[in-house]
Amino acid sequence: MVKKVKVLFTVALVLAVATFGANLRGLDSSLFVDRAYADERFNPIGSNVFVEVAKNQNPAVVHVSHKGSKAKMRDGSGSRKGNPFGFRERNHQGGPNPFGNMPPNDRRGPRSKGGMGSGFLIDEKGYILTNHHVVEGADEVTVGLDNKKEYDAKVIGTDPKTDIALLKIEPKDGDPKNFPYLRMGNSDSLQVGEWVMAIGNPFGLDHTVTVGVVSAKGRNIGAGPYDEFIQTDASINPGNSGGPLLNIEGKVIGINTAIISGNTGGNVGIGFATPINVARKILSDLREKGSVTRGWLGVMVQEITPDLASTFGLEGSDGALVGNVIPNSPASAGGIKRGDVIVKFDNSAVKEMTNLPKLVAGANPGSTVPVEVIRDGKSKQLNIKIAVLEEESVKTASLGKPLGVQTQDISPELAERLNLEDITGVLVSDVDPDSPAARSGIRRGDVILEINRKQVKNMRDYHALAGKKGPSDTLLMLVKRGGTSIYIAVK
Repeated sequence: MVKKVKVLFTVALVLAVATFGANLRGLDSSLFVDRAYADERFNPIGSNVFVEVAKNQNPAVVHVSHKGSKAKMRDGSGSRKGNPFGFRERNHQGGPNPFGNMPPNDRRGPRSKGGMGSGFLIDEKGYILTNHHVVEGADEVTVGLDNKKEYDAKVIGTDPKTDIALLKIEPKDGDPKNFPYLRMGNSDSLQVGEWVMAIGNPFGLDHTVTVGVVSAKGRNIGAGPYDEFIQTDASINPGNSGGPLLNIEGKVIGINTAIISGNTGGNVGIGFATPINVARKILSDLREKGSVTRGWLGVMVQEITPDLASTFGLEGSDGALVGNVIPNSPASAGGIKRGDVIVKFDNSAVKEMTNLPKLVAGANPGSTVPVEVIRDGKSKQLNIKIAVLEEESVKTASLGKPLGVQTQDISPELAERLNLEDITGVLVSDVDPDSPAARSGIRRGDVILEINRKQVKNMRDYHALAGKKGPSDTLLMLVKRGGTSIYIAVK
């Protein structure tokens, strides 16, 4: 009896397991089908947003190429020599490497050179934004659209300081009445971590789409006086320059301009785009005049280090320290003096030295703007009439590298040999790399003009003043270097 029960129990267990297995297999199959169907309907990470942006915006992104005997041959690696912040494409000439195989020191005579990059249409009439360096030196510019049609483009205007260029193409017979174009967003409202998409032609691969996020804002990479780049990890490479950086609404929030290329010449996850609001501000000037008119103040400024802040009796490091005032400039006429700290310009705070050139550039020439300075520890209000910037670039002074403390009087012969304007001051003739002056930034070849705000005419003045310490055991030196003057605090 017991044996029969055991046999029946075993048979029932086997049947139950078999039935459960069949049901389980059926359940797995059903789940697989449902999941596959679900994946066709939606994607949990929302990447279909990027599909729509790419589909809708690609027709307005263009391929830009040019030829020109005036084009500058540049390092084909995609980076500036000695500068890790490399503008992505350079003029090139044929060969297996599309970004340059003729060395810069090649002197075999004039050749036709070319370049390539990206751009995007900004209105239905055929105006295109790209980078200045994409079309620099061009005799002929060709623009290719997503529909494989090519057009001869006219360079309407360029601005080397912001690396922006405006082109224009005309419709051909049989073309639609209006070109597709991209709408501009507001780059000021961008948030770090926000999704962005880059479209361009890296290495000649037309209309490549890459996605990333905004890694940082307001980056200064030493490319020019108006640096405020958007940093992104969206993959951009040689050929992307001039192409759009888009938000998930499909609006342009930047113009892809530069990368850190590492040793490969390609993308390492750090790219830079010029904010579209920068382009928006100069667009009318480029369209109407072909160039950009900017305001000019006429000062050489430098960053305020903690040592300088202590020496000048400042509470913090906000502002731009005036190292020199250009004679007959708006600053000179308006009462700005060397040693002033500019903390406000036209009612906008100057938090850092790099803020000032951008604020001045945006001021209307001929207008009078309020400027607040700190002088001898006290706030002073000045009114400055802004002039037109006609210089090649806005210059800013920087502290540079260490140098030494051995000095000598400047004879007329020495002044003539060194191309100095006069014999006032003492010349730094040698450098002790372990000296406090070297660590603070004094260099061989500097001319020391002041110590602790007192004039140094010669070696006698220098020796009399060099032993007198300023606040916090610091000497404040005014140094003439390379045609300008800067303050250096020496501990």
